[in-house]
Amino acid sequence: MLKASIITMIQINSNFDSGNIEIVSIKENGDIQVKIRKDISMDFFQWFHFRLTGAMDQPVKIQILNAGESSYPEGWEDYNACASYDRVEWFRVPTTYENGVLTIEYTPSVDAMYFAYFAPYSYEQHQDLIHTAQLSEICQHEVIGTTVEGRDLDLLKVSTGGQGKRKVWVIARQHPGESMAEWFMQGFIYRLLDESDPVSRKVLEGADVYMIPNMNPDGAVNGNLRANIGGANLNREWQSPSEHRSPEVFYTIKKMDEIGVDLLLDTHGDEALPYNFVAASEGNPSYTPRIAALEAKFIKDWITVSPDFQDKYGYDKDEPGQANMTVCTNAVADRFNCLALTIEMPFKDNADLPDEFYGWSDERSIKLGESVMHPIWMILDQLRAESNVESTTATTSV
Repeated sequence: MLKASIITMIQINSNFDSGNIEIVSIKENGDIQVKIRKDISMDFFQWFHFRLTGAMDQPVKIQILNAGESSYPEGWEDYNACASYDRVEWFRVPTTYENGVLTIEYTPSVDAMYFAYFAPYSYEQHQDLIHTAQLSEICQHEVIGTTVEGRDLDLLKVSTGGQGKRKVWVIARQHPGESMAEWFMQGFIYRLLDESDPVSRKVLEGADVYMIPNMNPDGAVNGNLRANIGGANLNREWQSPSEHRSPEVFYTIKKMDEIGVDLLLDTHGDEALPYNFVAASEGNPSYTPRIAALEAKFIKDWITVSPDFQDKYGYDKDEPGQANMTVCTNAVADRFNCLALTIEMPFKDNADLPDEFYGWSDERSIKLGESVMHPIWMILDQLRAESNVESTTATTSV
């Protein structure tokens, strides 16, 4: 008597928060061909996130056919894709890049698993982060505006009270596919709220801290790499933001003008460079020796406390007066005469401290976010120019 058999079909699905992939073909032998979908309203693409089912104990070869046409094809060199069985632990899987095709080869040990460009930070996790933080007695939550699709733009203020304190801003995920930036924010926020942490307490003695953990929730939910749903690259909107096309930047600048800025950290991820580094505002027309000295001190102090951070590798320096003033940190540094730095983390690994199994990871992003508390503390009392000690707000408006 013949026994009934069940044939499990191999399937690919990306119909979920931050999902992004387009199926070209799936064969029973495990050969799968896919393409990354472009950002909604823009031609950027690099972020992918999808679920594979029906391939337990079967070798699969997943080919991303349009990888060579992506926004940053150099990002695929020496890159290994992230994978997870439980969406909690994300590890690296063997990945090769040749002739414009990115190939992932793996044998799943369970029926369903996920693959992603980097460990995702979901909108549900974002909401958990916001609502957990606001339970602290020293944390206040405010919706400062809404996105193109009508999502709330969440601002957290952490303060222990008092007058005349420095105004420190930390923002993340202007580019939604750079999910390591919100993992960084999670580490920073939880350490800042830890009232038993002496460094955090010293920071809050001298500063009120304002944080936007996700500047681009629309793009994140829709699986975009760089753009919001209005077709705007938010990190190129800071010179003249539109309330309709780039409301996320419009409302943030409006709030900054209301409060003031003494220090801004804008958190990102870089596709190509396997290092953690910062980009500064040396190309600004208003750049001064005071700002240069603050940058140097901040970088030196961060290197002292975190071996994951360095300043040997990074972006080329802008020539004097040649900065792109549409970029967030350049625009804010000029507008508020303050220190403003772009923090970059790798999608690949940190070449200074490589980890073959995890690469640069969500956990290491959290740790880096915790570590930045120290250089903030060390520089607080030097942030304001002597002639501007009593002034905490800008005189310009959106």
